[in-house]
Order: sequence, then structure tokens, then C-alpha cells
Amino acid sequence: QVQLVESGGGLVQSGGSLRLSCAASGRTFVMGWFRQAPGKEREFVARITWSGGSTHYADSVKGRFTISRDNAKNTVYLQMNSLKPEDTAVYYCAAGDHSPTSWNYWGQGTQVTVSS
Repeated sequence: QVQLVESGGGLVQSGGSLRLSCAASGRTFVMGWFRQAPGKEREFVARITWSGGSTHYADSVKGRFTISRDNAKNTVYLQMNSLKPEDTAVYYCAAGDHSPTSWNYWGQGTQVTVSS
């Protein structure tokens, strides 16, 4: 069982930046970020594989968000720039053991609020 602990959420003005971190208790095949806004379904944001660093982004964040990893620390980061009010959501870290689109572990979530 892998434990995921997120940090870095908060309140920021539109156009600002935030960096989320997710520390994992063990290594997994893939790590990623999802988000859920009030009244909406949880949606994929970005993912990165541990072995090759292959990344994938949702179209809504492409060019503004960057996912990266520090293998030595078992930590994944989400750098969020040019934030918009529609980015407001609870952001969840997730990890998977076997494939880029299968998620076995979830963090508790961290709130990101972007004011206009």
C-alpha cells in the first residue's frame, strides 16, 4: 500500500502561480493529478511515469501546468502558472502500479482557489 500526501494548495489571484507537491511512501509506475470542482466530476489533469518521465496533460492545462518528479524523494510536483478562476478545485494526487491510466492510490486532496 502506497501512501500519498499532498501539499501546496491555497488561494491565489487570477494569473498567479502555485506549486503542488505529492510525496509517496513508495515508487509506482505512474503518478498524476486530478481535480474536482464543486458540482463537477473528478477530471484528469496530468500524469508522469517514473521510468521514462513520459508526461501527458489535459487540454485545459496544456502550456500552463507542468508535472515533474524527483525520484530520489519519491515526490511529484505540479507547477501551475497563469491560473484561472476555472482552475479552482480540490486537487488530488494519484498513483498507479501497472499502467498509465489505472490508478490504485489516492491522496486526500488539497484545495486550490483562484480569485478573479
